[in-house]
Amino acid sequence: MKFLFPLLLLFLSASLSAQIEWLSWEEAVARNASEPRKMMVDVYTDWCGWCKRMDKTSFVDPAVTEYVNEHFYAVKLNAEQREPIQFDGHEFTYDPTLSRRGVHTLAVALLDGRMSYPSIVYLDKEQKRITIAPGFKEAEALLQELTYVGGDHFKRQSYADYVKSQAKK
Repeated sequence: MKFLFPLLLLFLSASLSAQIEWLSWEEAVARNASEPRKMMVDVYTDWCGWCKRMDKTSFVDPAVTEYVNEHFYAVKLNAEQREPIQFDGHEFTYDPTLSRRGVHTLAVALLDGRMSYPSIVYLDKEQKRITIAPGFKEAEALLQELTYVGGDHFKRQSYADYVKSQAKK
């Protein structure tokens, strides 16, 4: 009996700390081939303070975590990573000449060369870009953005109109 209580506590703490299932780019593309889903790509750098803050606050919010895991393949892409990525018949690589610190060419392609961290790039099921959302977001604002993209509201209205319509509810 004395072992049951610690086991119960361990189980409860594990279930309460649900996390976003972060995938590599390659893992997300592979899963998308068998079960198509939108992708949410968090483009970050190791030195970005706002990126770290989103990791510790917005990305661990239970509502955000649940929504992301249900509607998206979530990818963390370090904009300065050195490893090449094969995608869509191209090899994307780290290029030390593209900025002071160097940058990965997949990050450049996803962000249209506007390197701002953190940035979230939303892709449709065919891995075509829906939108780029730069900047830090608190959990509530991030969830609103996620539901806008995840619920296909972007096909019918602008984000500004969507936000206004949600404020009326």
